[in-house]
Amino acid sequence: MNLSLNGTTVAVHRDGSDVDPVLSPRPFLHPVTTLAGTTVTEMEPEDHRHHLGFGSAVPDVSGTSFWGGRTFTPDRGSVLLDNHGRQRHVRTLDLASDHHTALLSWTDPGGRELICEERTLRALPLDEHTWVLRVRTVLRNTSGRDLSIGSPATNGRPGAGYGGLFWRAPLGPRPPAVTGPDGLAGQMDLHGARVPWLALAGTTGQGDRWTLLLHQDGPLVEPWFLRADEYPGTGPALAWEERLPLPAGHTLERGLRVAVGDGHRDDLPALAEAVADPP
Repeated sequence: MNLSLNGTTVAVHRDGSDVDPVLSPRPFLHPVTTLAGTTVTEMEPEDHRHHLGFGSAVPDVSGTSFWGGRTFTPDRGSVLLDNHGRQRHVRTLDLASDHHTALLSWTDPGGRELICEERTLRALPLDEHTWVLRVRTVLRNTSGRDLSIGSPATNGRPGAGYGGLFWRAPLGPRPPAVTGPDGLAGQMDLHGARVPWLALAGTTGQGDRWTLLLHQDGPLVEPWFLRADEYPGTGPALAWEERLPLPAGHTLERGLRVAVGDGHRDDLPALAEAVADPP
């Protein structure tokens, strides 16, 4: 289920079956590459082994971690618990070289299904240097009981409201430049900002330049969780300050469009506009 454009693979899909259970195994994309072949994702880096390219990672679904690694607790801080869930591929609903839709099952440590997800990934051409990854995910509570989505922030760790669609970019010789709309720039400005898009511009150790522009797809604009100085990773946060209810039988839909480009661009607002409505 890799994604290709004009016969070139731009994203490799992994089912996560070989991932350590402590890392909350899940399907993800890695490597994702630019049209020129520069890799713009990272898998199991030494700083955070539970970071797996690009996918959906949620640290707390009514106590089950689909993020991996340690869990933040109000009384003990970050500790390793036996609470890691798993996302499993159930079946493919639609498949072509440039897109696929899959049904996934989110199960707790005992193997009981909490959520059934329909996830669509699509590669779209934009220009000679850039392509767009469009993601749509629909989560349905199939547990038979009310659930809620939380984060370390909702458990008492300020500023750590991560969880949802998450992109881990590779480390380079220096942190990537981060830019947003209305003159916002840098981690201080954009971490927690409710803006529709942000962009990271990085450089590899071999000197190859890349740009990622992530644009939230849909009427709801959520705060961005952003790390750039310590490591490059970002995504819209489902539970920034408060737990997000997911009642029994209800669904939660989110979307993201990501421009994957070669080089560094000085026309990011125009790129954001193009990403919001690609050809």
